[in-house]
Amino acid sequence: ETPEIYGAEHLLTARAASPEIGHKLVEMIHWWEAYTARNGGEMNNNPSPGNKAGGLTTILEKSLGATAKGGSTTLTGVYRYAEPVTAKGFVYMDTPGFDPVAATGQVAGGANVLCFTTGRGSAYGCKPTPSIKLATNSEMYRRMQDDMDIDCGDVLDGTSIEEKGRQIFETILRVASGERTKSEGFGYGDAEFVPWQIGAVM
Repeated sequence: ETPEIYGAEHLLTARAASPEIGHKLVEMIHWWEAYTARNGGEMNNNPSPGNKAGGLTTILEKSLGATAKGGSTTLTGVYRYAEPVTAKGFVYMDTPGFDPVAATGQVAGGANVLCFTTGRGSAYGCKPTPSIKLATNSEMYRRMQDDMDIDCGDVLDGTSIEEKGRQIFETILRVASGERTKSEGFGYGDAEFVPWQIGAVM
């Protein structure tokens, strides 16, 4: 979600496989600056009330966290919204920060399994693509076990990143092989196809 990497995009361009890939991401940032300006907004805005309740104080802190989710491998491609993804490895797709719109673009680009990270408890479901919900904290996971697929908060209690990564990877394989996610079990996702609309969508 491009608004959520603003101010930290240099951490991604530094990992680009080529200067052209890095420049494409920078061009997207410039487009977003113009897009928000002509709609009376700005990129360097305050975090949402939910972000503040979660402990964020600046949009840069949020951007650093969002960029960290991208791991550490080489950036092999940068794609426009809903553009078919053809590169292998870690790629970036330009989307707004509104989750259903972002996920719709990823599905249109060819994603056949989503890993949806949530700290506030979004019970997002998606059709036709299964949505594996990753709870970032154990308290929320315990409250919402019927909606969350994996508790990632146990990393703070000693579960290694490697072990958690393997659990997520194995879940992706099972879901890709037909196992139903929690959202699929509830039938969520019929109303979650939300293309990027004309007008300001952050």
